[in-house]
Amino acid sequence: MELSAKQIKRSLMLICVIFFVFGFATWINATLIPYFKIACELSNFESYLVAFAFYISYLLVSVPSSFLLRRIGFKNGMAIGFMLMASGAFIFIPAAYMRSYPVFLLGLFIIGIGLAILQTAVNPYVTILGPRERAAQRISIMGICNKAAGIIAPLLLAAVIIRTGDKTLFAQISSMPLIQKNATLDMLLQRLIAPYALVGCVLTLLAILVRFSSLPEIEQDKTADTAAGQAKAGILKYPHVVLGAFAIFFHVGSQIIAVDSIVNYGQSWGLTFVQAKVFPSYTLFATICGYLLGISLIPKVISQLTALRICTMLGVILSVLVVNVGGRVMWLGHDTDVSIWLLVSLGFANSMIWAGIWPLAMDDLGDKLKTGASLLIMGLSGNAVMPLIYGAIADSHGLQKAYWVLLPCYLYLVFYAFYGYRLRRWTKPV
Repeated sequence: MELSAKQIKRSLMLICVIFFVFGFATWINATLIPYFKIACELSNFESYLVAFAFYISYLLVSVPSSFLLRRIGFKNGMAIGFMLMASGAFIFIPAAYMRSYPVFLLGLFIIGIGLAILQTAVNPYVTILGPRERAAQRISIMGICNKAAGIIAPLLLAAVIIRTGDKTLFAQISSMPLIQKNATLDMLLQRLIAPYALVGCVLTLLAILVRFSSLPEIEQDKTADTAAGQAKAGILKYPHVVLGAFAIFFHVGSQIIAVDSIVNYGQSWGLTFVQAKVFPSYTLFATICGYLLGISLIPKVISQLTALRICTMLGVILSVLVVNVGGRVMWLGHDTDVSIWLLVSLGFANSMIWAGIWPLAMDDLGDKLKTGASLLIMGLSGNAVMPLIYGAIADSHGLQKAYWVLLPCYLYLVFYAFYGYRLRRWTKPV
């Protein structure tokens, strides 16, 4: 794929917009989870079904999406992805009127399907459009777009659906007479109608924009060279790709726990919903700080592999501290436990992990690039599975102890960063 500098620049700008949409659709769940917990009267486990419904689609449709992209091309596939996301957003309208949590989950599942198709199509572009040794820089720039949307989305949704006096209202719901309680819960869920109707319209417009854009198609047989003996091998015969998919699984799972659980965790330390709603944005801001540092240092000062190793080891340290360190601190106007700020710091540790895994896992795939990308996208199902595990442990052992689930995630990431990415065959040569 021979592109001019102008084509590459335009393509990357469009992809930046797409990554912003990814972030908006993804990180808005940080507000939805605690809001549904109140409005639908859910347990911790039940509330994290939001993440499960949204992300399980990655496991189910990532490989089929690669075949879809082969048949209809990347641009058409992206347009379909956006239209599916729009359909899922519009489903929130009848779900709110019906006050049906399962229908909300259906809408989130459909949004997730569209997002899985988009992710499968877009991530290879970022790896390929430019020198491989600077791939982590480009991925970091896309990550900034993603996390910038993530900072805005929870705050924006909270500003739309949270009203003055809700602190008292939330505290009184459980003691209300049944008729008054039902009317209140109906009113809370119907607040979601306007924002999701708007989101659906914006996603429809983006589908049209992408369909008629000048974004080039990827010719996968020209993107990399593959050893002749591996040319016809199945994608599962590439250990660095398979292990990379598991690395994505544990990375995104630990990242989503850090962001999506922090509002409920803050409330457990005495913060109100209104006060705690800003903490997902703090966490994602820490991630952006890591991206900016990575962009400035890679590859002139450190390699993207070294950055990956540093971040994974920092994740191990912080995950241990979150569970074991406590004490009240006053910072940024919040009087709360220090463990919450340690959880925020995980945003920095997570910053360069995604950017480090993708170039390593996509190396030396040749004509299996799209299939390899779809396998890695399947790893995003970690966003579905890990929060449920966290929620189940939180219900039985408490919110802070449940963060022990982060430790094995980061230990595996350390393994991949130091050893797993180098494997090119499952058995040693005789």
